[in-house]
Amino acid sequence: MNAQPKPQNVPDLPHLIAGKEVSGTSGRWSDVYNPATGAVSARVPLASKAEVESAIAAAEAAFPAWAATTPLNRARVMFRFKALLEANADLIARTISAEHGKVLSDARGELTRGLEVVEFACGIPHLLKGEKSINVGRDVDSWSEKAPLGVVAGITPFNFPAMVPMWMFPIAIACGNTFILKPSERDPSAPNLLASLLKEAGLPDGVFNVVHGDKEAVDTLLDDPRVQAVSFVGSTPIAEYLYERGARSGKRVQALGGAKNHLVALPDADVDQVAEALLGAAYGSAGERCMAISVAACVGDELADRLVATLAPKVRALRIGHGAENNPDMGPLVTRAHLDRVRGYVDLGIEEGAELVVDGRGHRVEAHPEGFYLGGCLFDRVTPDMRIYREEIFGPVLCIVRVPDLAAATALIDAHEYGNGCALFTRDGGAAREFAHRVQCGMVGINVPIPVPMAFHSFGGWKRSLFGPLHMHGPDGVRFYTRMKTITARWPEEVRAEFVMPTMG
Repeated sequence: MNAQPKPQNVPDLPHLIAGKEVSGTSGRWSDVYNPATGAVSARVPLASKAEVESAIAAAEAAFPAWAATTPLNRARVMFRFKALLEANADLIARTISAEHGKVLSDARGELTRGLEVVEFACGIPHLLKGEKSINVGRDVDSWSEKAPLGVVAGITPFNFPAMVPMWMFPIAIACGNTFILKPSERDPSAPNLLASLLKEAGLPDGVFNVVHGDKEAVDTLLDDPRVQAVSFVGSTPIAEYLYERGARSGKRVQALGGAKNHLVALPDADVDQVAEALLGAAYGSAGERCMAISVAACVGDELADRLVATLAPKVRALRIGHGAENNPDMGPLVTRAHLDRVRGYVDLGIEEGAELVVDGRGHRVEAHPEGFYLGGCLFDRVTPDMRIYREEIFGPVLCIVRVPDLAAATALIDAHEYGNGCALFTRDGGAAREFAHRVQCGMVGINVPIPVPMAFHSFGGWKRSLFGPLHMHGPDGVRFYTRMKTITARWPEEVRAEFVMPTMG
């Protein structure tokens, strides 16, 4: 992606390698926009293979000393980092809002969810404890250790420029690894800010590095044998590509892909509660969340009619504007290209025969006519054969699907290629228990529309929403960033050759 000629007074952002700001040398740049105004706010360098390799070399050089640092002292760096995040929370939130477009309250919420993973990583001395058995055989002891992998990398999306990186690097670093972050080129300033705070917290140079880039940077991380593991969050086609290419290179890969999250409403549910839940879950952050609800499956026409009648005026009344001004409900989409893509899906839904109850395509913000704004859109009578049902739209578009019963709603979710998250709204505890047990989905909410686990649990979907066996952060995060070593020891006075399979009896 090459930028247009550089506008005046637009800064060039650096890479951060071995504790230093490094200017881009590839000659390739990407414009960074303020989505609320449509103006170019910065340029970000797109790293060459050589630039990425320099970051890998810095991480490799820093690894032996960092791996030898005690878990307690690694935790102390995380504690200082946590304090700096809290002290700089407003600056970080404003940086997120300026390049992503989300409202400040949502940006602060994003930071809080990332901060919770940092808090989890502060407990790394406990999390790295192994197991020990005395006298597994006569005078023989056995124990396990969790060892760091080495150099690891994270490739993160635009929709959570602070939270998703913090789902990865605090645990990876606390486990004794060194880390290279390749953030989205659409909103790169927040990751740079996190890197500067880590340095201020006392993290040694080279343990955490940020390289900006596109496919060339990604492929270098996937192919370089010095990189032991790669974590990714983004679309399913890219997740599948990363998983396959990384696996061919012998790496551990943890790749979280797309989603089409369903909320099922049973006839006994409180319609007002369902409408309020959908309003936040479908339209918060302009729908640019991997856990956003994009399908509401209503059991019965009567419930669907009541829900549409209740929800439609709320969608029309959404306050949409500059995310850092006047505390709106929803900000702009991240880029004009993404805005055009989401609008195209609304056009497609009409062509496919869905009923567009609320049309947000004509929304304008008078104070910022060049901003990337789209109003909330609500479709009714969507069917599973439509592309607006099957495909991830990643915008403020909610589809109402009508089903006869809970079994049909569950079958609908199970049949979809994605299995990231889903929710059920009901007063029936038996129905909720059955749904939670049987539905083919990685994260389930009961009267909770966005069931994102807390940091001490693990986050991840099923089916084509996740490639790799381990989920992100929580206990699975520690498992992903360490390898198990088991030691069996005895101290005999003499050793005799054994020619059969050793036993410990």
